[in-house]
Amino acid sequence: MPPPDRVVRPDSKNSEESMSDAMMTVRVQGLGDVTVPSGADFAAVLAAAGRGGDPTVLAVSVDGVSRDLSMTVAGPCAVQFLTFEDEAGFDVFRHSTAHLLAHAVLRLFPDAKPTIGPVVEEGFYYDFAVRPFTPEDLARIEAEMAKIVAEDHPVARLELAREDALKAFADNPFKVEMIRAFEEGSITAYRQGEFLDLCRGPHVPRTGVLKAVKLTKMAGAYWRGDQNNEQLQRIYGVSFPDAARLEAHLKAIEEARERDHRKIGQEMELFSFHDEGTGFPFWHAKGMLLRNTVIEYWREVHRKYGYNEILTPAILNMSLWQTSGHYDHYRKNMYITTIDDVPHAVKPMNCPGGLLVYKSRMHSYREFPLRVAELGAVHRHELSGVLHGLFRVRSFTQDDAHIFCTPEQVEAAVMETIGLVFEIYKTFGFDEVAVELSTRPLAGSIGSDEAWQIAEAGLAAALKAKAIDYQLNPGDGAFYGPKIDFHVKDCMGRSWQCGTIQVDFSMPDRFHATYEAEDGTRKVPVMIHRAILGSLERFIGILIENCAGKFPLWLNPTQVKVLPIGDKFAEYAKTVNAALLQAGLRSEADLRNEKLGKKVRDAQLQHVNYQLVCGGREAENGTVAVRTRGGEDLGAMPLADLVARLKDENARRVL
Repeated sequence: MPPPDRVVRPDSKNSEESMSDAMMTVRVQGLGDVTVPSGADFAAVLAAAGRGGDPTVLAVSVDGVSRDLSMTVAGPCAVQFLTFEDEAGFDVFRHSTAHLLAHAVLRLFPDAKPTIGPVVEEGFYYDFAVRPFTPEDLARIEAEMAKIVAEDHPVARLELAREDALKAFADNPFKVEMIRAFEEGSITAYRQGEFLDLCRGPHVPRTGVLKAVKLTKMAGAYWRGDQNNEQLQRIYGVSFPDAARLEAHLKAIEEARERDHRKIGQEMELFSFHDEGTGFPFWHAKGMLLRNTVIEYWREVHRKYGYNEILTPAILNMSLWQTSGHYDHYRKNMYITTIDDVPHAVKPMNCPGGLLVYKSRMHSYREFPLRVAELGAVHRHELSGVLHGLFRVRSFTQDDAHIFCTPEQVEAAVMETIGLVFEIYKTFGFDEVAVELSTRPLAGSIGSDEAWQIAEAGLAAALKAKAIDYQLNPGDGAFYGPKIDFHVKDCMGRSWQCGTIQVDFSMPDRFHATYEAEDGTRKVPVMIHRAILGSLERFIGILIENCAGKFPLWLNPTQVKVLPIGDKFAEYAKTVNAALLQAGLRSEADLRNEKLGKKVRDAQLQHVNYQLVCGGREAENGTVAVRTRGGEDLGAMPLADLVARLKDENARRVL
């Protein structure tokens, strides 16, 4: 455990009389320099900055480290006051709510043993050693949490000697185990009312700011995540500073549940998962129509940009992965096998195979930039607990491409690739794209300092030349080079990292890849790794949820349903369907012995773009009665006119 911070004890008097005459200057973000007496806490700094008692301020960032407002100012420092809108403040709020949950549980279940309560992506949770909770228990706990909020207890930070901490938590073996594992030094805990919990903090100043809380679900868990340990009861929840934001969040969750690609994928018969291949998607016929439509568009654009497509083997000799560096960095995620008594690996990435293709013949600078693309199936071992539909699988197709060029061509090649990225995203309806530039990792990277500096400068220059705003992400580059990452935002405001551009001076050198330079010498090319969709499976999952299954015509596996009014007009419906298929449209005829209303409803539930009703008048006149997915009646239309309309809509990829 780190050395304790200087603190203001709960029983200390933070009065002007107890402070020395010395003054300190604190630089507050957005508010300028603030002067306070020596010994003041950060609540006093907040007051001196003109925001005393501001209920939106939850904690403070001191030189980049989150602290409680009750902490003593140790000297000149840079300060940012944290609210719920800040990521660090958000975490403080949610973790404080986890303590609120444990407080309420102990009031209602005095024999319960709280263990840990971290912040997680979906909110927070707390694990308890207690008999299983019931839905009725959740309602009672939530009501008790509201009482504690109304009581508005101050949240005080304490420093305890190890012996005192062991005495304070003597009746909780989980806390005792944690205390004994801490490094030497005092131990921090937090008290609110009668509740005391072991914690590093920081926390909100009072329970009263935790206004809006919803407990969302229960689950089983094992202490320390080890199934050999005691099973615990986990309660999940979310919290917000006000009821309006909580309500909006719960509505968004419900909408996300309705848009869940796993649910829609099953309803539309796109894909499935089976225990016989955990984490490996099974694509159904309609899913393949969608998948292949995405691929056909991808290939069309890449041909336009001068890419040649290749395909490399799925299993390659282990020596290749040792040369590339993937064995050292991804060994735990690789599937290993033996062929002819020689170790091999199923490829987790496509780039080493692409380098072997490059090396299969001599190259000249006159060919550069050389653009090579691959839709390669890769396999990576993921723990079963993190698998999630198409979003997290063990087998997926990467839309990889590699551009071989000279150092002087890097900036132009990256600029061209950025344009390609935005063109493809726009076609799929993703107009809002956030960009990050990630630089060299602090540890584990390969290559010279000079190569990294050139690569990072090339990426930054390309972004500047394209006038693209980006966020710098220091230390998060790939082990072989810096990268630009692209995050698309869907219609629900969720951000998804899909595309990436990575400049690599190292791997071509490791593989002894060369080209004949203009001066006749052999030189090592720069290798630009890039993907736009990223994982094809994941991108399709994002598309499904963004559209809620209501794909634009050009993407929909079933574009048209032909609906005869009774068996009498089934033959005409078959003729219409055949004409649509002949025209390259994805059409089905619903020949079931069902009423027309049910056929229309079923077609709409399946998110078919157009329903064509065929009855006596239509059969006589060679027309179809056209309805849209949204329920609009377009009236009778000659079949040839409809075919022309739909082919045009398809070709223009109308969203």
